[in-house]
Amino acid sequence: YLLFVLFFFSRLIFGTLYPAYYSYKAVKSKDIKEYVKWMMYWIIFALFTTAETFTDIFLCWFPFYYELKIAFVAWLLSPYTKGSSLLYRKFVHPTLSSKEKEIDDCLVQAKDRSYDALVHFGKRGLNVAATAAVMAASKGQGALSERLRSFSMQDLSTIRGDSSSTVPPSVTVRTSSKQSHPKTSRSASEGTGSSGKY
Repeated sequence: YLLFVLFFFSRLIFGTLYPAYYSYKAVKSKDIKEYVKWMMYWIIFALFTTAETFTDIFLCWFPFYYELKIAFVAWLLSPYTKGSSLLYRKFVHPTLSSKEKEIDDCLVQAKDRSYDALVHFGKRGLNVAATAAVMAASKGQGALSERLRSFSMQDLSTIRGDSSSTVPPSVTVRTSSKQSHPKTSRSASEGTGSSGKY
């Protein structure tokens, strides 16, 4: 476990941060020689990181595995050994040069397929999202109308209950007596009118 932590920090500092800073200096100074040197390092480091993903699974039990990885990163970085330049010129550059056209064709096909797949899944995702939104809106509208209906019925019953409780009984009696008075006066006038005719 201690070796793993040691390798992690040494790779982070010496394998990533140190080369990144010197790559920045090469770009800033526009020194083509330094720029090419650090570009070769980053290509080798990318291949090393990719290979390391698989070797960590199968070779982590190997004795001195992490020590060898630390030594390899130091060998890549050393200005005396120039490990990254050596690996790039001897192995990586000739291999990539011979397979460059095939790799480019594969990348173009992969890009086209990934674009088609992205469009296809994007359309399906939009359809699913639109259907879910419509269903949610229709369910929500039904629930909202039911809630509003229950609120309105409750408000009406409350208003009816409040109006009957707030109106005093004497007022209702007065209104009924007022209504009975015109009837009696109307009947009385009808009586006088009828008596006047006879």
